[in-house]
Amino acid sequence: MWLLVALIAIPLIEIGLFIKAGGLIGLWPTLALVLLAAMAGLWVIRMQGMQATARLRAALNGPGDPAEPLGHGALIVLAGVLLLVPGFFTDALGLLLLVPPVRRTILRRLAARVRVTGFAAGRMPPRHEPWQPDVIDGEFHEVGPGELPRRPSGWTRH
Repeated sequence: MWLLVALIAIPLIEIGLFIKAGGLIGLWPTLALVLLAAMAGLWVIRMQGMQATARLRAALNGPGDPAEPLGHGALIVLAGVLLLVPGFFTDALGLLLLVPPVRRTILRRLAARVRVTGFAAGRMPPRHEPWQPDVIDGEFHEVGPGELPRRPSGWTRH
């Protein structure tokens, strides 16, 4: 139900803000702001996403918990997407998600609702191949010197 409300409310808010901003500063400055926000969203996804990926990689390689860098990375990508979407309301939400204390607060509230029932880490057991590369399975019959076939077999390339 909340998703339906958001899908209806967000476009209505955006339309209202577009009309208000267009009336205050004009059409072209409003469109310029929307394009600047989209370019900023692309930049944020690129720069912050690479930094979040590096932090996540460091957490995965070390003894720490990768949940926090993963959550921050996901919220940064969401912020970039919100900045890409045309509109002032989604831009404001995207900018809020770029503030680290806001992200930490959101992640803390989400973590309070999540319950982990189990966790396991380690290496996968080695796979046992069902075949050996040096063993060829097949049927044969011995052919004497005078019994060579006159036509090529189906197993050779010509």
